[in-house]
Amino acid sequence: MSWFYAFDLFGVAVFAISGALMAGRKSMDLFGVLVIALITSLGGGTLRDTILDNHPVVWIRDDLYILVAVLGALGTIAWVRLTRPIHETGLLVADAFGLAIFTVIGTQVALAQSVPVSAAVIMGVMTGVAGGVIRDIICNEIPLIFQREIYATACIVGSLVYIGLYRLDTPADLDVAIAVATVLVIRLAAIRWHLGLPRFHLLDRKPAEKD
Repeated sequence: MSWFYAFDLFGVAVFAISGALMAGRKSMDLFGVLVIALITSLGGGTLRDTILDNHPVVWIRDDLYILVAVLGALGTIAWVRLTRPIHETGLLVADAFGLAIFTVIGTQVALAQSVPVSAAVIMGVMTGVAGGVIRDIICNEIPLIFQREIYATACIVGSLVYIGLYRLDTPADLDVAIAVATVLVIRLAAIRWHLGLPRFHLLDRKPAEKD
């Protein structure tokens, strides 16, 4: 099993955990937990492969992806039941790991299709965030990507770092490690210190007074 394949499965497991934790916060039943875990872990890659015309999508070609997602969700349920509920910070950290891994994998897949740099970055961001966006919408939450803390920006930076290293022809493992660490550090720093981009506030303006 190649490191790329193992890394992809690890990302699926991490995002499945993230989805299961969110479903647990909403007190869903077992079926609901599994559905949210599958959507979170496989949604971004499915959308990416569909746009890139990379058919069949990865989880249809290999059912180990679904198995890993289901085991991740069931393992999360067992862990919480046997120990104690995981704090919201645990959900954010799990999401950050999945975000970092999937961003780099999405960028790699796009570059393998010989797409332009801009498209590779978009595919990387989409792979990282799409599953989480769908998860949050279904769970009636404001998606993390639209909240104040830095989220998609971390994906963009990590994707650009990977593309830059890839163009420099540095060792592949080093490229992946640095790019994943870049996304992870930025996202965890944003969580820890509540870092965010400036907001746009459209304020009501009083009509000009006539003489």
